[in-house]
Amino acid sequence: MIEFFEATGVHAQVHARCLATGRQTGVGSGERAVLASVVKVPLVLEFARQVAAGQLDPADRVRVSAEDRLGGTGTAGCADDVELSLRDAAFLAMSVSDNSAADLLFDRVGVDNVQALVTELGLTATRVVCPPRDVVRSMAEDVGARGPADFAARFPRLTAEEVLATRALDPAHTNAGTPEEMTRLLELVWTDRAGPPESCAAVRRWMAQQVNWLRLGSAFPAEASVAGKTGTLPCVRNEIGVVTYPDGGRYAVAVFTRVASLEGRRPDIERAIGLTARAAVESLRQPDA
Repeated sequence: MIEFFEATGVHAQVHARCLATGRQTGVGSGERAVLASVVKVPLVLEFARQVAAGQLDPADRVRVSAEDRLGGTGTAGCADDVELSLRDAAFLAMSVSDNSAADLLFDRVGVDNVQALVTELGLTATRVVCPPRDVVRSMAEDVGARGPADFAARFPRLTAEEVLATRALDPAHTNAGTPEEMTRLLELVWTDRAGPPESCAAVRRWMAQQVNWLRLGSAFPAEASVAGKTGTLPCVRNEIGVVTYPDGGRYAVAVFTRVASLEGRRPDIERAIGLTARAAVESLRQPDA
């Protein structure tokens, strides 16, 4: 199932499950791995649940200031301060993986509440311990950087081994989970068992609006819809999602990868993630699966 990674030097894990029959398949699917931005799925789920419970107003305004901006997509890469609603922060966190928007959501929702949610859902191997800003800060601290500017200057000179030795890339010290538990989370969201139906529907809608089609979305046929969430850190490329076929078949799938390379562009890995996910899903679509 992971033969697409054989020539890439990548450690890969995959899990897929059919939402109608419960059939499952996977490789390394019970091994805990770094979630990276996949953590934004339980984050926005907890946000949507708090909105449904009347604990948060989705129209409340938050401001992304210079101290909040980590760089990257969405407000995280803006040159000037940005004001937006909590609801739009959730949208940006999911659609373009905006780290600053996710940080502000974590501030309102609470890291402990997101961890309590995954515990409530029975995801015993999943750990949510910090927002994106703290992942970056821990990496900077571990390489001896004196601040964000020093870290940015040092990073191009770091080796993959040095980066992989940081807490940010260690499942025991950062946000982590297993492919199997991530497909279980998606199953609960897609069957309205992860919270109120309106909360689950919001998560499904935001995942369907993700703009990255280079991983899961790259390999499935055009007639199949893909709602997903990527996760990326140096040496790590992940994605989880649900694929829906025209015949109504729905399949949750998760592919996690790790490689001892700091190359920013690895189209071979991106493509292999999609091909591996499709192979796993299509094996469940066979009559004798």
